[in-house]
Amino acid sequence: MAHISFAQSLRISQVAAVIPMLSATVEGEDGHITPILLSEPGVGKTSVLKLLEQQLGDEYDYIYVDCPCKDLMDIAATIPNHADKSLEQYVGALFKMDSPRKKVILFDEVFKTPKILAPLYTRAMLERVIADRPLPLGSIVFGTSNNAGDGVGDFMQAHTGNRVCLVPVAKSNAKEWNIWAGENGISSILRGFVAMNPRVMASHLDGGQDDNPYIFHPNRKGQFLSPRSLAKCNRVVKNYRTLGADESSVLLKGIIGTAAAEQLAVFIDMEEQIHRTSDILAAPETISVPTDNSALAMVMFNAVDDLTTQDELSLFMKFINRVPQREMQSLFFTMLMSTKRTVRMANNNDTIKLWASDNFKIIV
Repeated sequence: MAHISFAQSLRISQVAAVIPMLSATVEGEDGHITPILLSEPGVGKTSVLKLLEQQLGDEYDYIYVDCPCKDLMDIAATIPNHADKSLEQYVGALFKMDSPRKKVILFDEVFKTPKILAPLYTRAMLERVIADRPLPLGSIVFGTSNNAGDGVGDFMQAHTGNRVCLVPVAKSNAKEWNIWAGENGISSILRGFVAMNPRVMASHLDGGQDDNPYIFHPNRKGQFLSPRSLAKCNRVVKNYRTLGADESSVLLKGIIGTAAAEQLAVFIDMEEQIHRTSDILAAPETISVPTDNSALAMVMFNAVDDLTTQDELSLFMKFINRVPQREMQSLFFTMLMSTKRTVRMANNNDTIKLWASDNFKIIV
């Protein structure tokens, strides 16, 4: 597969909205398209299957196929029918063909498929057939893989590529990752780290990133920070005190690489120095305001997790209004308005409304 360079790409949320429209089979039509999502490693393409399940509900069976790790007998087998002396195709249980429901099938890492399985997967993607058995009408099929230029083993034959839709998927930026992280139990330490170091969410395709020591680059080997690998640090960070500094350092380097782990350690060490939300609520107008923006960011992320009532939010805003940098104030506002749990509370809070009115020019 030749290197594909696109001037534009789609966000993960956009992809989840587009796939059903493109891919679902429709009675009397044969114009369905199979999207293949392409990106550098660790961007979150596989998570689209979960997004589709949340979007479409239990009308479908959701099927994940890890293409490089499957054997022929996982997919289908030719079995003798002794009654009429013929051969029949049996489909693997993976595809839930005994269920009458429509299917949503993700062929993950499809361009790393072993050659013996490529015809089966290709037929499923193009004809919506698994080993001679058609998928139920309305079924959706899509795939994922990495950019050929990333050098991680992806290959696509030209005639296959001509029959599918190659969709470049954008890497989450710092703001997008933090919104997702806040809704998925990710530590405020990691979220503060990303907010203060947005470069860790850059892509080597952005240009000007050859000296970025944190991220994936096809010319470098070893561990790197991606949206996926940073989320995997969560358990280590939450158990940092139990594990110990030395043990945690080794583990974090093994997940996101040395450069990112050493930078993250600064945020972990800072945790003991920051105010708890409860302490701020007890004295919002007199408690000290951290002078270090990294510590301040962690205070704000903790608050987004902790605040539960309008009164608490109003009290915390007294503290926020004492922060001298308006841009840092806007970070708290942005996270409040981007987090599902807090957006309604923020929308109905008079103190927040007043702040937004006074600072509409800097809201990001």
